[in-house]
Amino acid sequence: MIETKTELSAVRLSQSELAQRILAMAQTGVYRESLFETFRPMATKRQIKAAIALTKQFGLHSNPTLRDPDLGTYYQVDPQKYESFQQALKSSAFHDQEDVAQRITQITQALRTMLAVSGGSAIALTLLGSWQILFGHSETGVLWWTGALCAGGIWALQNAIAKRLL
Repeated sequence: MIETKTELSAVRLSQSELAQRILAMAQTGVYRESLFETFRPMATKRQIKAAIALTKQFGLHSNPTLRDPDLGTYYQVDPQKYESFQQALKSSAFHDQEDVAQRITQITQALRTMLAVSGGSAIALTLLGSWQILFGHSETGVLWWTGALCAGGIWALQNAIAKRLL
């Protein structure tokens, strides 16, 4: 019994390895239940679900027309996003660091947070400037609007850069 547990834990896959294998299988198309059956000895159902969710950021998408009542969702991969994921895996910058897929996910979340903060700041500053002008403080309102214009410019620049990366 103890040997079986150590053998099973020895073949457990990390989330990035699991995600990479799912993406490789999805190049030709794969059903959700097939993924669970294939990886059940190497990962829990929860880990497989998490890996599927992660791979969606790297080009995995469902095809609703091929959905099967028994096998579930049919997944395919977007070749361009898959290729960018493969390039990231081959990049030497990630070899000695933590899990590559998790690192890419964290970077993506950080970019989205930066966009939300700068966009939200531009909106808030615009509203504050409008509020000031409504109550007769035109100089203060113009200052708030200038700040909003700057924050909007920062948001536009960040958005342009992020679109190339995401």
